Amino acid sequence: MDTLSTAAAGFGLGLSLIIAIGAQNAFVLRQGIRGEHVTTVVAICAVSDAFLILFGISGIGLVLEQAPGAITVIRWLGAAFLISYGVLAARRSLSPHALTAGGTEVGSSRRTAILTVLALTWLNPHVYLDTVLLVGSVANTHGGGRWVFGAGAVVGSLFWFSALGYGARLLRGVFSRPLAWRILDATIAVIMVALGIMLIAQA
Repeated sequence: MDTLSTAAAGFGLGLSLIIAIGAQNAFVLRQGIRGEHVTTVVAICAVSDAFLILFGISGIGLVLEQAPGAITVIRWLGAAFLISYGVLAARRSLSPHALTAGGTEVGSSRRTAILTVLALTWLNPHVYLDTVLLVGSVANTHGGGRWVFGAGAVVGSLFWFSALGYGARLLRGVFSRPLAWRILDATIAVIMVALGIMLIAQA
């Protein structure tokens, strides 16, 4: 397999693992629609994925595979955070605020956005199972081309989060109505709580 094909394979696998609806994507979408700290959030997601992918290729995934207790702890912490965030989203859905064109609504601080996206990324056990173990394992089947495969997966991650974060602004017109925010926050609440319950069940 030539270099371009190897990179394309990594790009495809990277996209297939992160496009699915999840807590991280829901948060990036919401920040993108509100136009709040989008570059910061996208950068943290992409850089985190890059580190995790490179860790997996370098063999850290094998270490995690031999330490199931660490994944269990992450599951419990992740479940607690997801359910808590889901409750907050549910509360927002009960008292929604329209997104004004002038951007005068009160939003979250940069620090809050950073802490939230870091928690949604690093307290998600699936990111270790998928990104570190799966991508790392598949990449290492390419022998000397494993780093090219990993680079393709990193580019796929950067492409997706950038498209989601910056493309979400196209929906700002729709979310100028309070009902749209009520539906979005209610959906996010359901996703977060459901994922949290799933993590508890798996733990």
